[in-house]
Amino acid sequence: LLAGVNQAAQLRMGNFSPEPISVGDLFAGALLPGMMLCGLYMLWVVYKAILQPETAPALKMTPEERRGLPKRVVLALIPPLALIVAVLGSILGGIATPTESASIGAIGALVLAALNRRLSFDTLSYAARNTMVTTSIIFVIVLAASLFSLIFRGLGGEHLVETALKNVPGGAMGAMLAVMAVMFVLGFFLDTFEIILITLPICGPALIMLGLDPLWIGVMIGVNLQTSFLTPPFGFSLFYLRGIAPRSVTTGQIWKGALPFVALQV
Repeated sequence: LLAGVNQAAQLRMGNFSPEPISVGDLFAGALLPGMMLCGLYMLWVVYKAILQPETAPALKMTPEERRGLPKRVVLALIPPLALIVAVLGSILGGIATPTESASIGAIGALVLAALNRRLSFDTLSYAARNTMVTTSIIFVIVLAASLFSLIFRGLGGEHLVETALKNVPGGAMGAMLAVMAVMFVLGFFLDTFEIILITLPICGPALIMLGLDPLWIGVMIGVNLQTSFLTPPFGFSLFYLRGIAPRSVTTGQIWKGALPFVALQV
């Protein structure tokens, strides 16, 4: 997507030629913000556990279960962590392209399923069908967003956006904050892919032409859109939690509990 933004900027400015941004660069650029977010989450949970212990009750276990807990935790964490390291490590290390690393992740998931004795034809069929549906949905969104962007540019909308962003108080930073605010609000109502494919081709070139680094723009957009997974009414993470939470936990409680994490991300 950022490479497309670079190309669009080159078309708009002629001799303007920013260095292409790879997916590996984006992963590397997102490492520090990701670790910062993880640290903030951990500090918030520690704060709640110490000052509001009723919100983080201790597990009720027998002494034998308590002694075996560290082993269970390690066995539960190592396989998915190894899979994450294999996928991201292959990209950051230049061993594989993002597409090739995705196949590494798929093979790793198959191996983990086999080790857990949960690999079967039904499991493979279910995963294949879901992959096909998800891929089809993404391609439909890409096609629709591409058509929208082409028509928008053809009618001069890109020039209007560029002019509007240049007139925002605060210069480049003011324009960036304006785009971030719009994306944050859109995150309440639209899917992440829709937001990226509609707003980035329109606002990206203008932001780059204002002198902002495209890699920084990409990471900022990624962190911003991360909040869309936690903001109602269409926050995906909220519905995932709703699907596994007991009936005694209401949807309103889940939404309320997500607000501090949204604030931390902002």
